Amino acid sequence: MIFKVTYQENKIEAPRRENTLSLYVEAANKPEARKLIEDNTEYNVEFIQELDEKHLAYEMKDPSFELTVF
Repeated sequence: MIFKVTYQENKIEAPRRENTLSLYVEAANKPEARKLIEDNTEYNVEFIQELDEKHLAYEMKDPSFELTVF
């Protein structure tokens, strides 16, 4: 499954909507996706969303779409 993860780049600063970024990761489930992010980054995860086929197709239309591999 592909998950869209929205996050802030560091855990020290207070989260601000303007600084929210996203990445896409493949994992078996949400807990595994969260563990991948926590083990490999210093990001402050805001939300993890499983993408269904239609949503993934929509996200892939964006030229900046890239699946993050850890």
